[in-house]
Amino acid sequence: MSLESRRDVGVPELTARVVRASFPKGTLAIRIREALGPLFEDESFAEAFPARGRPAISPGALALVSVLQYAEGLSDRQAADQVRARMDWKFLLGLELDDPGFDFSVLGGFRARLIEHGLEEMVLELVLERIRGLGLLRAGGRQRTDSTHVLAAVRVLNRMEFVGETLRAALEALAAAAPQWLAGHVTTDWVERYGARIDSYRFPKGENVRTEWAEQVGRDGFTVLEAVLSPDAPTWLREIPAVQVLRRAWVEQYHRDGEGVRWREAKDLPPGRCRMASPYDPDARYGVKRGSGWCGYKTHLSETCEIDAPHVITYVVTTDATVGDTEVTETVHDGLAARELLPDEHAVDAGYVTAAHIVSARDQHRIDLLGPVGADTMHERHEGEHIPQSAFTVDWDTRRVTCPHGAVSVSWSDQRKPSGTPITRVHFAFEDCGPCTARPQCTKAANGKYGRQLTLLPREQQQVLWQRRQEQQTEGWKKRYDVRAGVEGTISQAVRRTGIRRTRYTGLPKTHLGNVLAATAINLIRLDAWLTDTPLGKTRTSHLATLDLAA
Repeated sequence: MSLESRRDVGVPELTARVVRASFPKGTLAIRIREALGPLFEDESFAEAFPARGRPAISPGALALVSVLQYAEGLSDRQAADQVRARMDWKFLLGLELDDPGFDFSVLGGFRARLIEHGLEEMVLELVLERIRGLGLLRAGGRQRTDSTHVLAAVRVLNRMEFVGETLRAALEALAAAAPQWLAGHVTTDWVERYGARIDSYRFPKGENVRTEWAEQVGRDGFTVLEAVLSPDAPTWLREIPAVQVLRRAWVEQYHRDGEGVRWREAKDLPPGRCRMASPYDPDARYGVKRGSGWCGYKTHLSETCEIDAPHVITYVVTTDATVGDTEVTETVHDGLAARELLPDEHAVDAGYVTAAHIVSARDQHRIDLLGPVGADTMHERHEGEHIPQSAFTVDWDTRRVTCPHGAVSVSWSDQRKPSGTPITRVHFAFEDCGPCTARPQCTKAANGKYGRQLTLLPREQQQVLWQRRQEQQTEGWKKRYDVRAGVEGTISQAVRRTGIRRTRYTGLPKTHLGNVLAATAINLIRLDAWLTDTPLGKTRTSHLATLDLAA
């Protein structure tokens, strides 16, 4: 399939006349065409198409249909039908009214090409450039970021279901690819065990019996792997994706030694970030946040929040469900810098903020990272009044700390956390802390070598941490931080309008592309609302809350 660029010479006269007569007030598609003109040029996607071969359907049109598909919550088949049936879509695409459109399968191939050639961000970048050209988007000002969970397009499996389904998926793939070869390596009782979907309610009762069942699955899986990897087996069998998933899963889930095949104990399992959660989506992970677990991914949306311009999503990050928000902060800043859209002030919740992030954002990007940092950990160990870290005087040059009552530290040790973060451990002598009248408010250390202990970050980070803890208690800082709450509305709109909380595809790259298309659709919807002076939705208040406020 080759790219033969289709030059957009405007909306055909008949299409324009019929559409304007049919929709005197316009629609989203009509207003976007009139405000922005041709949105995506074919040349922007030329990298994904070779110079030779059968002419391809316009990639610019396919990109626009992919965005509209999310704006209206349509499947591939429904979107292709809309191109044939909707006059306002033909108006946006610049098509004749009798244009036959294209087969829905083309959309899936177009997305695959975008991922293969690293063009997932292209549609969002082109829309942002067009909005920038209207003077509605610029660097500086304020932006905010938040995340939401994204459910994978697979069911959640417990551990026994996972190994059973992994082996079943491999057997299904082998039965389709090499039925005669597989028939010589399995017996009839395998059909009974793996012929139907593996569900926990079908498992035998009793812990010992279930363990035996799981170990039987493990032995069967190793039998398949040994057969596939044997010298007399066709080498291409090893390249079947389901077989590769089986091989990886058995390394994660089982031990095999001279005593046989056994479950791995919990302490021997790989960490959740490295362990597959489903054989049908190897990129999905099981994550937990605030006591709620899900299998899938997380998406992080960053948006502008200026009063005199539409709130535009500027950057999208997609990770698996185990990646914490704090690991994404620098990625967001680097991505915004690449697009020359760095804000002066970036409002985020506590999950994105550490002292290191505040310093890095300030020094590398000149960003004021606006978000609360964790309280002094002494809050967790003392009731009532206590002496916080900030009450101690730290002399960084002489590597000594003086407490509020004049005692001087007796040790200063530079260490690192398991994560690699540099820290300093400071100890005071028990002889100084034991008889101190302020001891109940300072330390609970029992008789021993040391009294109060402090854990300090590197000098600059520690000073920023103390400063932020003081600032975030003030009314002025809280008023500035109020702007962050608006990003919850963006998450809500993306969930309700585009279904962003459940991915349509399997795999992290496809899920990320879907999130980018959803963000682009939200931008077009918001731009249309801005151009038509549609007011922003108000925060909903329940009748009970309203009654309470009135009282």
